[in-house]
Amino acid sequence: MTTTEAGAATTAPSTETPHDRGVHGYHHQKDEHLKRLRRIEGQVRGLQRMVDEDVYCIDILTQVSASTKALQSFALQLLEEHLRHCVADASVKGGDEIDAKVEEATKAIARLLRT
Repeated sequence: MTTTEAGAATTAPSTETPHDRGVHGYHHQKDEHLKRLRRIEGQVRGLQRMVDEDVYCIDILTQVSASTKALQSFALQLLEEHLRHCVADASVKGGDEIDAKVEEATKAIARLLRT
């Protein structure tokens, strides 16, 4: 808080963002993400069942591919939300924070590409 010449107290503009309060990019779609992850979990349980029931290996591999694609799609959505929210938030603040967030996102992309 600052004081003006007349002695009235004023509040300095806040630089706090929703990200500072622990609100992440996926926050608004959290329920959708959880639903999607439960569906992927079901696919993985289906893989376990298929192995347990001695299903033909090519059929299992087909399901592995579907599960992998579902996880990759989820990861890309989460990455997009990270860029739109966390990286954008850092760009508003500027300085070293934007460099750190861009580096963080670049490393995450590199990890995704290795899979």
